[in-house]
Amino acid sequence: MLYTGYHYFLVHSNYMDQPIQLHFTAGNTWVLNFCLAIIMFGVALELKIDDFKRLSKTPGTAMAGLVAQFIALPAITYLLVMVIHPSPAMALGLILVSVCPGGNISNFMSSLAGGNVALSVGLTAAGSFLSVFLTPLNLQWWGSLYAPASALLREVKVSLQDVFITIFLIAGIPLMLGMLVNYRYPQLAKQLSRWLKPASIIVFIGFVIVAFSQNTDAFLKYIHLIFFIVLIHNALAFTTGYWVARIGRAAWNDQRTIAIETGIQNSGLGLVLIFSFFNGLGEMAIVAGWWGIWHIVSGLGLSYYWSRNPAPAL
Repeated sequence: MLYTGYHYFLVHSNYMDQPIQLHFTAGNTWVLNFCLAIIMFGVALELKIDDFKRLSKTPGTAMAGLVAQFIALPAITYLLVMVIHPSPAMALGLILVSVCPGGNISNFMSSLAGGNVALSVGLTAAGSFLSVFLTPLNLQWWGSLYAPASALLREVKVSLQDVFITIFLIAGIPLMLGMLVNYRYPQLAKQLSRWLKPASIIVFIGFVIVAFSQNTDAFLKYIHLIFFIVLIHNALAFTTGYWVARIGRAAWNDQRTIAIETGIQNSGLGLVLIFSFFNGLGEMAIVAGWWGIWHIVSGLGLSYYWSRNPAPAL
């Protein structure tokens, strides 16, 4: 009965009849793009070619991590959308977050949780580069399967080519530059990374707060609907990663790592795409923004719990 009532409210509430647009200027979009580029640059300062080579030594585990991120999580998200039947914009927001690569604090969380940090770094590197191609393709594929979201995709006329270019500019190029700096100037990269990673997280959270403070009415109108859906979605993401790794017979510490890599998503990239191609569609942006804050809380909580419950010795 609880599900039926909530489902009815999502489908028939007047809140969902008129999708809202957030007030977000072109200047704001450029700032968000710059923030994400700096975040991706900071991630790459700790990456080396060896991180990619290391994945080839455990191909089954590496494949499980990538499958969890780019196939299993979008599929689970689609099933969630089919169960709750949210508005087209909310559905696209959930799907978009699910097809983004892992977030930049997953490595720290894997370390805290007693996971495989080397695997975490390798998956972050591979996932970030693969996202240039897989994020737009996955968004188009899974979004088109849910009829209301498919209609919205056609309405806003999202160009796959433009999405490719945008992700390449704000993620691909900063990643390559960061790895180049690490290769040529390792000491400088280490110094920059030491303050850039925590600073980038603070900047991102601050940016989300400022952006939504300018749209308080819209935020308050939708957050009570989106709040628990994001919590459920995030919990499903961690669970999906864990079980894909377990089914793939990954080691205990690798299971924790893949769970964290799947549950920590680069929602900042999602926000960039929302404001660049969906005109700041309110429900999409609130989903991605709340995801970006909540996954830090949930990820740290899960990592701390696992740190107090060490995995069995290998």
